[in-house]
Amino acid sequence: MKKSLGKYLISLMSFTIALFSVSVAATTLDKIKDEGTVTIGVANEVPYGYTTPDGEPAGEAPSIAVKVLNDLGVDNVKVVVTEFGSLIPDLRAGRFDVIAAGMYITPKRCKQILFSNPTYSIGEGFLVQNGNPKELIGYDSIDSKAVKLGVMSGSVEYGYARDYGIDLSKVVTLPDYPSGVAALKSGRIDALAGTSLTMASLAQKDDRVELAQPFTPLMIKGKSVKGYGGFGFRPADTALRDAFNTELKGFIDTKEHIAMVEPYGFGKHTSPSGMTAAKLCK
Repeated sequence: MKKSLGKYLISLMSFTIALFSVSVAATTLDKIKDEGTVTIGVANEVPYGYTTPDGEPAGEAPSIAVKVLNDLGVDNVKVVVTEFGSLIPDLRAGRFDVIAAGMYITPKRCKQILFSNPTYSIGEGFLVQNGNPKELIGYDSIDSKAVKLGVMSGSVEYGYARDYGIDLSKVVTLPDYPSGVAALKSGRIDALAGTSLTMASLAQKDDRVELAQPFTPLMIKGKSVKGYGGFGFRPADTALRDAFNTELKGFIDTKEHIAMVEPYGFGKHTSPSGMTAAKLCK
């Protein structure tokens, strides 16, 4: 009886250890290393994260993601395109493993997902019709005039407009930037808000719109507002987030990093300067 009980207990312990080992190994980091494949999500926003005509990942965030993931031993990096406002829901639903869209790190988003430390910092800008007929050069000009401001669904610009005190009846939410450009050209909106790099990139592609210049830096409650972008992960994927941060620490602001992102308009002038996700999430 004692021998039978002893064998039973040993078997039970072995089974428990086996289950524990499986649960420990079943992290996303281990999974993508074992399979050699990972999927990243982008919102087709130039120059942050998009795909080339042949479906390859391109932009500031995907370029860094591919380098980091390769260094982690994951050679096959697939890419999924979705609307910006769907990035977080799709990540949490398991449609992809990492948001590589240059997403700003904000306290609100930090309650939904994990973020890596930032890879860049950038200011805001407006896209306007040629000649800037309404003379819109900052959020203050939107606040003081009878005009409409377009923002992308899920972007921080809606919050910026709200926190600045702009009447939200003046704010038009659009699904993506191509829709924003079309709304601007048709007169449905008078300015389109986004990061200065995105607005400059859109202006280069269409000769009927331009980047508003000069642009008044955004100030909210007496503080200068700049965005810091990083990579997003599911709340349970701390191991993957930590592995990313380890790789980023030795890469960001190096010559290799600067050379990689300069074609997209980034560089030393967009350095995150030691800022961390922990600080930005507060």
